[in-house]
Amino acid sequence: MNCDDVRDQLPDYWTGAMDEAGKSGMQAHFATCPACRAEAETLGAIWKKLGAIPEERPSRALRARFEATLEAYMQGLRQAERGPSTREKLDRWLVGWWPREPVFQFGFAMAFLAIGLLLGYSVTRSSQSGGEVAQLREEVRHTRQLVALSLLQEQSASERLKGVDWSYRVGQPDSQVLGALLRTVDYDQNVNVRLAALDALHSSASNDMVRQGLLQSLQRQTSPLVQIALIDLLVDIRDKDAADPLKGLAQEAGVNPEVRERADWALGQLK
Repeated sequence: MNCDDVRDQLPDYWTGAMDEAGKSGMQAHFATCPACRAEAETLGAIWKKLGAIPEERPSRALRARFEATLEAYMQGLRQAERGPSTREKLDRWLVGWWPREPVFQFGFAMAFLAIGLLLGYSVTRSSQSGGEVAQLREEVRHTRQLVALSLLQEQSASERLKGVDWSYRVGQPDSQVLGALLRTVDYDQNVNVRLAALDALHSSASNDMVRQGLLQSLQRQTSPLVQIALIDLLVDIRDKDAADPLKGLAQEAGVNPEVRERADWALGQLK
């Protein structure tokens, strides 16, 4: 088992997904390789920190409101099962019960208005409860963003890969997370981390900041793998502004032949 194999399997080692034979092989390698042992210890510390993040649990009040809503829904289903015959009887009863005199009609209208105000108050209270749930979700999203940003700044490549993975869990990353992913694409020393960050930016490629960052990154990249992946992403989002950077890349002296061929192909796709 060499160093590259060990680094690829470090996440499985710490999550417990590895069998005993694999663990023995990893530990034997750690005994002879200080660099891999240090990286494994750093990843283990990060994993323990992630395990200390409190589990997301709904409050008791939220559960009570959910059960009340569910009970009301079940009552509605039971009423619906009675069929249209009951509704027709109710309609006939209301027609016979509604008064003919305008004075009494006005009185009933005022009574119904009062009932409507009470219902409106109840709906307002329910909306406030929904606000609590939205606040909880925002707090969870903020926590995930902090974890992603923290891991993206770590020294270990495997930890930075985990930071990229956490950026997927944010849902709608803000400019801070998107900026961190763009910096990773531009400057990370590990090609695999740069490729992972590029994949994470795909869903946000319509964002102006991301789009401009990808165009600038095309001029900074030196790895053929990252260059080709970046070209494919620009074609996928149909970015017409990529034409000039692609021409420059295709005409650049010493560029990888496969990259030059991919750039020419992309120019044809964007016409």
